Amino acid sequence: MAKASYGQFCPVAMAAEILCTRWTIVLVRELAAGSTRFNDLRRGVPRMSPALLSQRLKDLEAAGILRRTPVPGDSGVFDYVLTRAGQELAPVVEAFGVWGKRWIDGDLSLEKLDAHLLMWDMRRGLVLDPMPARRSIIQFRYPELPAERRSWWLVVEPGSETQLCSVDPGFDVDLYASCDLRTMTAIWMGYDTVAAAIEDRRLLLTGDDRLTASIETWLGLSPFARTNRVVEAAA
Repeated sequence: MAKASYGQFCPVAMAAEILCTRWTIVLVRELAAGSTRFNDLRRGVPRMSPALLSQRLKDLEAAGILRRTPVPGDSGVFDYVLTRAGQELAPVVEAFGVWGKRWIDGDLSLEKLDAHLLMWDMRRGLVLDPMPARRSIIQFRYPELPAERRSWWLVVEPGSETQLCSVDPGFDVDLYASCDLRTMTAIWMGYDTVAAAIEDRRLLLTGDDRLTASIETWLGLSPFARTNRVVEAAA
């Protein structure tokens, strides 16, 4: 897989030759989170070119970390599913995230804002139990962004996978949420809270009272949001 070798028999070096090429561990993160189709994986790594994504998938398949299987009745479409070896990487990916949240300054994370990635992660993290037993449309608006990246819609259907739309899906909106992207990213990552953002009027909610009242429950958080950063005392 790797074009260069560390030339060491150490298992750490051998694993690094497979996993430490650019984008690979982030791609494994998406596979471990449940994405299996090429287009879904692209949405989870939006800054990765399709050509590089295709190459990394081939590399991971050659390394025995995933298997590619045709989708019946859908010519040219494949599912990319982690093998047992790939599944054993899930705690490795989690450990990366926990370490990053504990030891890397949160301000550095909040300098790398990406509305597409944030909304894709939020879609996956929604907690559906407190939501109405009907279709709910939630529109998030980031006023400071260019028009083409300003509005996002979550289409929540009971019994179906939540859909993320960057173009108006044409349904009546149940809840409008307006917020700057940095604040919403900070909330998702656990650096800020919904309650504080509402109180400071950095987050404005308009619409369904039930959705408004339960947003702190259904919004969910990043899997690493509850990991606290370690701040070492100055020597």
